[in-house]
Amino acid sequence: MDFKKLVVRKDGITKVSIFNIITLLGGLALFLYGMRVMGDGLKEGSTDTLKSVLEKVTNNPIKGFLVGMLMTAIIQSSTATIVITSGLVGAGILTLHQSVGIILGANVGTTVTGQIIRLLDINTSGTSWLNVFKPSTLAPVAAVIGIVCIMFLNNRKAHIKTIGTVAMGFGILFTGLLTMTGAVEPLSKDPAFTSLFVKFGDNPFLAYLVGVAVAFILQSSSATIGILQAFSITGALTFKATYPIIIGVYLGDCVTTAMVCSIGAKADAKRTGAIHIMFNLCETVLVFLGVTILHKAGALDGIWNATMNSGMIANTHTIFNLSCALLLMPLAGVYEKLSLKIIPDDKKIGTSIDSELAMLDTKLYASPALALNSAKNAITTMAKLAQEAVINAMNNFDEFNQEAIDIINENEISIDRLADAVDNYLVGLSTHVPDGKNSEILNYYMQCFSEFERIGDHAVNLTENASDLHSNGAQFTPQAKNELLVVSSALRDILTNANAAFSDMDFGAARRVEPVEEVVDDLVATLRGNHTRRLREGRCNMYSGLEFLDVLVNVERVADQCSNIGVYTLGLTDEHIHTSHHDYIHELHQGNDEFFNEEYKTKHEYYFNALGMAENTR
Repeated sequence: MDFKKLVVRKDGITKVSIFNIITLLGGLALFLYGMRVMGDGLKEGSTDTLKSVLEKVTNNPIKGFLVGMLMTAIIQSSTATIVITSGLVGAGILTLHQSVGIILGANVGTTVTGQIIRLLDINTSGTSWLNVFKPSTLAPVAAVIGIVCIMFLNNRKAHIKTIGTVAMGFGILFTGLLTMTGAVEPLSKDPAFTSLFVKFGDNPFLAYLVGVAVAFILQSSSATIGILQAFSITGALTFKATYPIIIGVYLGDCVTTAMVCSIGAKADAKRTGAIHIMFNLCETVLVFLGVTILHKAGALDGIWNATMNSGMIANTHTIFNLSCALLLMPLAGVYEKLSLKIIPDDKKIGTSIDSELAMLDTKLYASPALALNSAKNAITTMAKLAQEAVINAMNNFDEFNQEAIDIINENEISIDRLADAVDNYLVGLSTHVPDGKNSEILNYYMQCFSEFERIGDHAVNLTENASDLHSNGAQFTPQAKNELLVVSSALRDILTNANAAFSDMDFGAARRVEPVEEVVDDLVATLRGNHTRRLREGRCNMYSGLEFLDVLVNVERVADQCSNIGVYTLGLTDEHIHTSHHDYIHELHQGNDEFFNEEYKTKHEYYFNALGMAENTR
């Protein structure tokens, strides 16, 4: 007995062997994995581009449509495009209105994969130069390019790795495709298989459900269409049996996408997924109606029973999606209004940092540059809150204000919440960010957010000093208050530069941090001397004196935190600073940097002139 045969028919026609089935599944696995590898490589290499493109999206649905189509064509996944869009809507970077056009465009962009796979149709003589474009040639060539880039050229430039990953994914994809086509080719001789597609032609609804089910299981419309193109090698697929499957793919893919968009998302992010489902349901109705009307009118007689090849499937897929997108685009506003009725608004919880926390959406992990941008926005908010807290805390030594202290304490809670959220977000993101520029930025953000958190802590310490003085009926001398006003001005200066260095990546501001930090150290040393003199002369009591010294400690530490932020920022573009912070600071203080020397001299004169006037105040 030949165990290679699953069943042997009496008429001598052999059904597909069990080894064909195993080969088919193996080819499918390679095909799906190749799509994943190629898509990941394309996303990794284009995240910065995607970020800049998305930032230019306007409320014009046509522009959004073009952006969505471009994004999906680049990253080879409509699911990824819509999930990223959902995350951006939830984060407040895009509005729900802007997302509608992107969703329509994503459905068209996803047809690009099918147009690539149609290379299966190339059939020419062995001597023709067109043989270069046959998958049987492209697959090994792409795999060789990919492995050379990954194994031998990877250490040279970051984009080489991206090229290698995309090429390797392309090679694996076509290898899987060829394996599938080879495995299903015997099915062309099997009447049972042919009759299956006859049933699909006689029952479009059944074919539609098959398309929905396969796309839902594979979570990819591109992969499902690719499998259908592989099966076209059997010659058993006709237009009447195939078009309902293609339509079913749209719904099956978008249901999964909508589920992903809804998990833990804000209302507008959920509405993005709902709009995707509504569009694909409308597309289903339009295509079924259009095909039925054209068929009844005899306009499709030439292709109704025609055998579909890979190119015809790709073209059908593209025509359906493009036609429906153009027809339904005028209804973009209707989709938006329906989604607002279907998905209720979120309950307002009234905290001032809700939008910043919402930006930290794990869906954006699919695009590391966008995820990093969300983290940056949250840290920038931390920086602003910390700066305001320090300045308001210092003002309390001149005139006590309990309401201001309450606000500072509320800000500190917000800073801590943001710090915890950013920490968890960046740790989770780290596994999605390969070595290179984005990895360096991630490490930079992790360093900076902890510095801003500490600045907020020092602001709270300063409010405690002010509260203790007030509750004990004590206060600083007028001279001490005036001295602290000068120090407060210097703190505002250094905090402004540190915040600009981080939020605007302003390297000029980063260089101005260290001269002011040195001046703050000088001011603190001078104020300690003045304080000792006041104690000796009996113009200041011991309790107030201890509080004053504690204030100076916190002032000095705030300046130190700002110094760290400035150095971290400069280290992004200077390897010497990045690898040796202390050496860099030491060199500055040795007078080896003209910019530092000039800036320090200017700031020192300014603040010590102000301090001199404060010392003369009685």
